[in-house]
Formats: sequence, structure tokens, C-alpha cells
Amino acid sequence: MNLRKRALSEGWYPVSGAETRLFLDRAAETIQENPPLRGALACMVPHAGWYFSGALAARGIYTLDATAETVVVLGGHLPASYPVLYAEEDGAETPLGVLEMDGEFRGALREVLGGRGDRGADNTVEIQLPLVKYFFPNARLLHLRLPAGRESFEAGTILGKTARALGRKTVVIASTDLTHYGPDYGFTPRGLGSRALDWVKKTNDAAFIASVIAGDAEDILARAEADRSACSAGAVLGALGFAREHGARNAVPVAYGTSADRHAAPSFVGYGVIAWYR
Repeated sequence: MNLRKRALSEGWYPVSGAETRLFLDRAAETIQENPPLRGALACMVPHAGWYFSGALAARGIYTLDATAETVVVLGGHLPASYPVLYAEEDGAETPLGVLEMDGEFRGALREVLGGRGDRGADNTVEIQLPLVKYFFPNARLLHLRLPAGRESFEAGTILGKTARALGRKTVVIASTDLTHYGPDYGFTPRGLGSRALDWVKKTNDAAFIASVIAGDAEDILARAEADRSACSAGAVLGALGFAREHGARNAVPVAYGTSADRHAAPSFVGYGVIAWYR
């Protein structure tokens, strides 16, 4: 079997299966203290290192329909001019074992969408794979990255139609962080300190989250670009298109946080979790 190897260093997520399971067991226990509604068609989760956002990502992925046969992870970090990128391997390594790729689904989708292979390292998808293996131990994987353009909404719609045509019970994970603020990111419109953090939480990230909940694809793109409030908007549009195609009526905010919740610093990143339900 041709496997996609781990590319991210240990600082992103644990190396050993025991450490990975311990982290996720603890996250699952915390989720059970105040569990969100399950059965979601799709979710938006952050993709920073697990120390900062792993528990939030776990909470989002927990919302998904646990009976799914294929889990699609949509990543990003691609400008609008890029094609859809597919992982072409037979499976992906995780500390909890191999995630088998859904080659039939990938082939059917690629016939319609086109695109090309993706062999480069990218945190947006990889950081989610151990969580997928933990919550969906028997499911297969579709590993995609989508560009930050309106066409990614259409790609999500086609993803939904292809799943239906194949009779494949499918859920989608959209992987994006929100505002990257501070001198490390060259973005300080409200200076530094508590005033800046408050603005990111209550204004900049809040506006992007509101656009996602409203399901306004054009506004999602516009805010991500003009406000610098999301780094992988194409993934969000793909999840939105998929959810709409499968009859989603509700987008529900599940959780929110920032890296400053874990480590106070002049530079920080916002994290939002949203789930789409019928």
C-alpha cells in the first residue's frame, strides 16, 4: 500500500499512539461534560497545533454523523487561481493506524472537477487525520485542498452529488483558522494587548463566523480576504456547498477560542467551530 507519510513535526501533534489516544480520550471526556448535538453533515474546525486547538477540533469532529463511511477533509492555504488538489496515495499514516483513502470516490470526483495530485506537506488536512481515525476508526478518507475562490462552493456541491451517486454516507470537515493577528503576521490594525484581542474576538472573527452561519459564500470570501479573518476560506465554501446539497438548514456555532487562551503573546490566532445540520 502506498501511504502518505507524516510530514508535521512532533510539536503539531503527538507521535506515539499512546500519547495521541490519551490526548483524545481526555478531549472526549471534556466533550461529554457538555456535549454538542451529533449527526452533523459537515463542520468547520481549526488546524493549529493540538496544544492550542486540538480540543476545539475534536469537539467539532464529534458533532459529525458517526455512521459515515467516508470522511472528507477539506484543507486550504491555496489562492483562488489554484486547481483542486488531491492526495493520491492509498492511505495516510496516523499514530492510531492507517486511514485508507476512498479511491473510488476520489476518481469519480476528479472526473468532474479535474485538479491534480497533492504531495506537498500541509497542516490543514494532516492535523485532522488522527482525529478522524479516532472518531471514525472504520471510515475511509478523502483528502482534498480547495482554493479560496467561489468555485470551491461549486466543488462542495459536486462533492455532495458524487457521494449520493456512489451511495456513500459521507461527512465533511473544513479546516481553517481565523484571524492571524500580531507582529508575527504583519497585522496589527488595533495595536497590541487586550484591546487587540477583544477586537479580534468580538469584531473580526465574529463577522466571519456570522457570514458562515448565514451561508453567504460571497461574503465569506470577501471577509476572509479584506479582513484577513480566515486562512482557508475555500475549505469552508466546500463544506457549505456539500451541506447545502444534502439539505442542511442550520449552521450552528459550536465553540470559539484563540491561541491566547493557552499562551498569552503579542501574536495570536482565532479558532472557530461550526456544524451544519439538516
